[in-house]
Amino acid sequence: MTKGVIQGREKFLSSIANKLGRAKPERVEEPSWTYKPQWEVYKKATQDELLEVFLQSCKRQGTDVVMTSLDHLKVNLAEMIQSYGGGPIVASNDPRFESIGIRDFLSELDTYFWNLRLGDFNIEQAKQATIGISFSDQALAESGTTVFFHNKEKARSISLLPKVSIVLLNKSSIVPRLTQVTKTIGDRVKQGETIESYINMVSGPSNSADIEMNMVVGVHGPIKVGYLILEDQ
Repeated sequence: MTKGVIQGREKFLSSIANKLGRAKPERVEEPSWTYKPQWEVYKKATQDELLEVFLQSCKRQGTDVVMTSLDHLKVNLAEMIQSYGGGPIVASNDPRFESIGIRDFLSELDTYFWNLRLGDFNIEQAKQATIGISFSDQALAESGTTVFFHNKEKARSISLLPKVSIVLLNKSSIVPRLTQVTKTIGDRVKQGETIESYINMVSGPSNSADIEMNMVVGVHGPIKVGYLILEDQ
């Protein structure tokens, strides 16, 4: 991927420095904070304890959660799809579906897989789908949030446009909170890695109380969200 170019940055920063009456710094030093409470949250929690916190967070949001294993995944996934009324289904072109053995199973359910070569046709398929199925990259115990490192094969339309979003995630991908995810991203940048073009964090069904504090579900995305949590092998 070609890195972006920032136009006029030096001129813009120099103008601000002049107005503040000081020289433009050549580099920015990261502050050394005395206290870092963000790292203390669930610091000593085991993976089972993080899972319990995650489940409680999901319960508050109204997110459905099913624990499963590779042996029972197809059955549990089929039951969840049925509970939401069935397809049409759209899914990301994620190689992890193949690695856990459900790619063919989803194909048998007449699932449309995101196809980069077909351009806007993918968007139309996502609009018409009842259920979108995607794979989360990390999850936050504190807020019941799933994190998606999106790319062209794992478009956000899959988890946003259908009225139901089913998300698969590994139990081991659950971390305490946003602090750990942002550090992972920061470390990748420091190592010179080109990170994904956008990162989505989704916490349960879409809702908004912007208008007179009246909660409305499904304003900007799915009205139902279900997580299938895979016990690690």
